[in-house]
Amino acid sequence: MSMHSYSDDNEANILSRTDNFPIRYTGHIHNGKVRSVYWLSHEDSKRIIDEYNYEDIHPESNLGVMIISDRISAFNVNWAGENGYGVSGKGASLNAISEYWLDKISEQGIAEHHILDTPHPLVWIVKKAQPIKIEAIARQYITGSMWRAYERGERTFCGISLPEGLEKNQRLDELLITPTTKGVVRELVGVPAKDDTPITRKQIENNYFRFNFYSPEDIDRYETIVRDAFDLMNKELLDKEQILVDTKFEFGYVRKEDGIEMICIDEVGTPDSSRMWDKEKYERGIIEERSKEYFRKFLLNKFGKDVTRTKVAKKLAKNYKVPSDVFAEVSKIYRKMAKDITGKNIPDIKNARQEVIDSLKPYGIIKNFQ
Repeated sequence: MSMHSYSDDNEANILSRTDNFPIRYTGHIHNGKVRSVYWLSHEDSKRIIDEYNYEDIHPESNLGVMIISDRISAFNVNWAGENGYGVSGKGASLNAISEYWLDKISEQGIAEHHILDTPHPLVWIVKKAQPIKIEAIARQYITGSMWRAYERGERTFCGISLPEGLEKNQRLDELLITPTTKGVVRELVGVPAKDDTPITRKQIENNYFRFNFYSPEDIDRYETIVRDAFDLMNKELLDKEQILVDTKFEFGYVRKEDGIEMICIDEVGTPDSSRMWDKEKYERGIIEERSKEYFRKFLLNKFGKDVTRTKVAKKLAKNYKVPSDVFAEVSKIYRKMAKDITGKNIPDIKNARQEVIDSLKPYGIIKNFQ
């Protein structure tokens, strides 16, 4: 791990904006909470596939440049710190962890993924997929929002019934897949037209085409990938004295010479998309989160439960600057998790924006660059 202190950080080595790079793209820049995706033209995509000899990809596929920031979100809001709008090393840590798991999932023959190249720790070259409109959340323990609902008396989650008498943070008898909508899926009976709406397997089966599944059989396929990938990740984490509590998977389709293929997209197994606990402490009845839960708890202690309401969080985040020592601790958490999982330190970044631009120049997609 780098020995520099967070107090030395500034906007140069923290990437806060990802939507203003001089990349030649087509359509609109897709902006998420922490990432932006620039979809390349068909001509540029075809040229790059040929020049870089990318294997196992249809020659007519479209490519994208996915740039991750160091921004940190909590309660659906991005928060600024005293030293900038982001956490040192966070983006590179997320990319390193996610790529590690995606490669493992691919190596084990569970599913392929969208990453073709990593020209910089903050950048992926990806193949464009037609996204399945589902976020598949796999849960092995009852905690978080599920526990809070259970405590209120709810016993059915996404069509799955849980027994009476469960205790907080208890391991469940089986892995639960509790899907939600990815984006707005309209005209479904009993499903509100809004993002992150819990849905049942029956609702997916009855409307598989609206969720962008090519066939009903592909519902079984996505669940098999989720279970096999979770099992792989959990076994490896247990060897590293960690427990995989829950995690999120997303999927899409890409073209193949002989048809189409379902692949993993977005990120996998990161502190942003997963919950992990220290194994030894859990066995002693102590929960130590290996995720950004530390940051959420800081905000809860600072502002109270009202901060969990997005409108309140947005108002607070406009003027509040997170203390440097808090972001320093968050930085340590992400960097340590990346080292623990991948076995490697994340590389130091000195001038994030310029480094990203320089890494993309060989692809011939930076504007006004000869």
